[in-house]
Amino acid sequence: MRPIATLALAALFAAGIARADVAPENDPAPSNALEDPDFHVGSKQFGLERRVEMFQWTRADDGRYGTIWNAAPIASDEFDAQHRNPSKLPIRNRQWWVDSVSLDGRPLPIDVVRLLGQWQTARPNFSRLPADLGASFQPEGDGLASSYNPLAPEIGDVRITWHEFVLPPLAGKVELRDGVWQLSAKVAAAPAVARPAIDIAAAARKPAMKLRPWLIAIAVVALAGLWFLTRAITGGKT
Repeated sequence: MRPIATLALAALFAAGIARADVAPENDPAPSNALEDPDFHVGSKQFGLERRVEMFQWTRADDGRYGTIWNAAPIASDEFDAQHRNPSKLPIRNRQWWVDSVSLDGRPLPIDVVRLLGQWQTARPNFSRLPADLGASFQPEGDGLASSYNPLAPEIGDVRITWHEFVLPPLAGKVELRDGVWQLSAKVAAAPAVARPAIDIAAAARKPAMKLRPWLIAIAVVALAGLWFLTRAITGGKT
């Protein structure tokens, strides 16, 4: 019975390894769509971000003034009266995330999603832009701008762009452990700064399944052991 028990344990061990080595077969699926409730810009990706910049005065160390687009208010209390900036952005930067993500019917934690994905510029068509905002903004590039002449913005003008958080193909990057997708050992050991540096457009699809031959051999032997164990327990009856 001892060799049979050993084979049974080997079967369980091999099944666990094989499960961890199975690559995802489908694309991850977000639980819900996202939308910027103010501008009605939607996304079917995993995160949506509104980025707002304001045209402001800045002052160099030599005292000379210049202008710059900046995502946060630039303090101007010490500037002269002709070079004062608004104290706050008229529209906030905001970010939204999906409630959950699944992959092949199993959960893919949001913290894993954030480690593997990257932000990509969205290109809204603004077909659902509210009338009051449509009167205050006009299209500029991939976003909107409040300036009357985009080539000659004035202090306090804002421009807004939207960005979606997208995922690359996940084969080799995640593995199934205890029913939940987690970072693969290789990716988890890599420097964090290297993970988001993925060319989404150029990433090629990888095979859905990837089982090493020696794992298959172990699994076959282990399953044979289980069959012999079952025969021994039932006295050879089927």
